Amino acid sequence: MFGAVVVGIGTAGLVRIRDMLAPLPASPAEKLAVKGFISRRNLDTQQGVCQISMEEAVSREDINVAFICTENDFHEDHVRTFLQAGKHVCVEYPMTMNHKAAVELWDLAKEKGVILHEEHIELLTEDYKELKRQVQGKTLQDGTLHFTGGSLKPGFGFPSFSGIARLTWLVELFGELSVTAATMEDNSANGYSKMTAKLQTSENRSLTWIEERGPGLPRAKDINFRFDSCTLTQIPPAPRGAVGLFMQDLIYFSAKLAGQVHPKELQREKDRILHCLELADRIKQLCQS
Repeated sequence: MFGAVVVGIGTAGLVRIRDMLAPLPASPAEKLAVKGFISRRNLDTQQGVCQISMEEAVSREDINVAFICTENDFHEDHVRTFLQAGKHVCVEYPMTMNHKAAVELWDLAKEKGVILHEEHIELLTEDYKELKRQVQGKTLQDGTLHFTGGSLKPGFGFPSFSGIARLTWLVELFGELSVTAATMEDNSANGYSKMTAKLQTSENRSLTWIEERGPGLPRAKDINFRFDSCTLTQIPPAPRGAVGLFMQDLIYFSAKLAGQVHPKELQREKDRILHCLELADRIKQLCQS
C-alpha cells in the first residue's frame, strides 16, 4: 500500500480524497490509502480524513505519495518539498511556471528514485479522444483553437501556463510545435485578457492558439482545423465515460507507482510535458517583450 497526503482542499483535492476512499475495484488505485490532507486553513475532517501539517506529511514513513492540488503558483515549491523527502508526487498541470524549473524537478525525481506525474485529465475526455480519432491520418493545412472562459483568479499564472491543457491538445494532435509570434491584450482592471500565439508544425503548417478570458465569457473551446480532405469546425460530441476523469488519472498514476507503465511511455510523456512548458515559456517571453 502507498500512504498518500492531499495538499490543497479545493474541488480537485476533495475529488482526490473521494476517489482514494472508493477506488475502482480491481484497479491499481486500490493500492493508495489517504492518510491526511494539508490546507492553509484550519479545517474539520474532510470525508473522515484529518488535517495534518506539511512537516508531519514530509517526515511520516507511512506517507509515500503527495497529491498537489493548490493554485498554480504554489506547485513548484510543494513538488520540490515532497521530492526532496523521497515521496512520489502527482501534481495538477502546470507543474511549474517555467521550463527550467520543471527540468530541475524531473532530475530531482530521478535522483530520488521516485515518480513525478503531471495530471492531464483533458487528454482523458471522451470528446478529445473522438477528436483525435477524427484527426488521425489527415494532413493539416492550418488551424485555430480558441478558448474562452471567465476571468482568471490570482495565483494561476500567465495564460500560456494556466491554459496549457489547450496547448497540450495541439501538441498531442499535431506533434512538436514551434512558436513564431505571440501577443497579449490585457485589461486587468476589467478582468479581461486575450493571448494569441502563432504556432507552426514540423511540416510548416500554421496553428493559432487563443486564450480569451473575461467576465461573462462562456467556458468553451472553438476549433477550425482545415485538412487536405475536410474542415473540422466543432469538437465532436461524445457520451461521458463510465469512469470519472480524476479516477482515470488516479489509476494511471497508481500503475506508474506499481511499475506497470513501460519506460518508453514514461519518456514520451515527459518529453511532451517539457516541450509544452518550453512553448509556454516562449509564448510568455514574446508577449512580454
